Amino acid sequence: MKDFQSVSLPANVATQVRTMARKRRLSANRMLVELIENGIAAEKQKQEEFFDLAERFRSATDPKEIKQLGDQMGRMVFGG
Repeated sequence: MKDFQSVSLPANVATQVRTMARKRRLSANRMLVELIENGIAAEKQKQEEFFDLAERFRSATDPKEIKQLGDQMGRMVFGG
């Protein structure tokens, strides 16, 4: 059984979705599903990378490595 979710998109985003869908010969609905699935997968990947980095940070003993890993974690959390 499919769940249905109604979503309002800003006009510029809707235009981009329709353009992408036409180029790929998909419906706008299918294009949205693919974009959302890709976004979810990317978010999961980012979380895994962060937790792997956090584990390396926790187990590091070299002060230089600790600083480098801490800086990387900071960039992941706060951007930059």
